[in-house]
Amino acid sequence: MTPTKPHILGISGSLRQGAYSCAVLRGLQESVRERARIDVFSLQTVPLYNADLDGDHKPAPVVALKKAIRDCDGLVLVSPEYNYGVPGVLKNALDWASRPGYQSVLKDKPVLIMTSSPGMTGGVRAQGQLRQTLAATLSRVIAVPEVLISQVQTKIQDGRFIDVTSLKFMLEAFDVLLAEIRSSPATH
Repeated sequence: MTPTKPHILGISGSLRQGAYSCAVLRGLQESVRERARIDVFSLQTVPLYNADLDGDHKPAPVVALKKAIRDCDGLVLVSPEYNYGVPGVLKNALDWASRPGYQSVLKDKPVLIMTSSPGMTGGVRAQGQLRQTLAATLSRVIAVPEVLISQVQTKIQDGRFIDVTSLKFMLEAFDVLLAEIRSSPATH
């Protein structure tokens, strides 16, 4: 009997066509396809969080986001850094997913964070903000050395992430995510 591949949900913190974060996520997706399934969820249609809409009849993209998170074994968030922080679109999605407080679909969900930036720091400030936000959701952020991809624009060619050194580091972190999923009684 062949064990099922872990089902991972990948979310990019950028909406831009040709986004570096999306290329990084696709590079990971291609590299792990024999060991895990990564489905990418686009935040393109998720509306701005509004508590007035957070009742029994949530917007369809929010329902889809929450279902995708509920149904996966773990998350990979790949984010750029905008003005020293997390892009609004990703923070907004996490705000939607975090409801209801302390009982959301993010509670106990293993999450691997990766950031990228054209700058030298690789998105380290966004990484810190994501860790803080995810702590509030009771997610299980994977404890690995921070996956920071600096000068990301030099590591993408024709829309493909090609940096072997960064990819090796990403895969080591991804292996820790998979080990966390395997050891958790909460995952399916």
